[in-house]
Amino acid sequence: MDFYTLMAGLTGGTSGASGASGKSSLSMILLMGGMFVVMYFVMIRPQKKKQKAEQEMRESVQVGDEITTIGGIFGRVVTVKEDSLVIETGADRNKIKIAKWAVSVNNTAQEKLEAERQAAKEAQEAEKQAKMEEARANSKFKRKKSKKDNDGADDE
Repeated sequence: MDFYTLMAGLTGGTSGASGASGKSSLSMILLMGGMFVVMYFVMIRPQKKKQKAEQEMRESVQVGDEITTIGGIFGRVVTVKEDSLVIETGADRNKIKIAKWAVSVNNTAQEKLEAERQAAKEAQEAEKQAKMEEARANSKFKRKKSKKDNDGADDE
């Protein structure tokens, strides 16, 4: 099947088109629709989620946050305006005005997130340790109780 026959089948009209051609064109349309759906979930949706997360990060920048720009400049936020920021860089505290869209990473927010993750991990470990200690105490109690029961049975 060449390109012209395929296109004729999709448009639904040639002098030689029959009922089998109609089924072929429907399956081709469904295949194209399925490919579009797959491409949406594989490429478009994750990109939109990433853009949304970046936009939220840029909107949540506050005075005092350590940021990195897309150009690689590190600085501390001094002033936040609607669409721009003023940052201090270096030990000599040079001030630079940048656009909000130029913020690449909010280092302060990432440090807070890492600290929260570490605290959650430590709490989970402590909870696991407490459960293990409780299980050990219960097993010792059961052993003592069964030992007493066995001793009592031997006495009789």
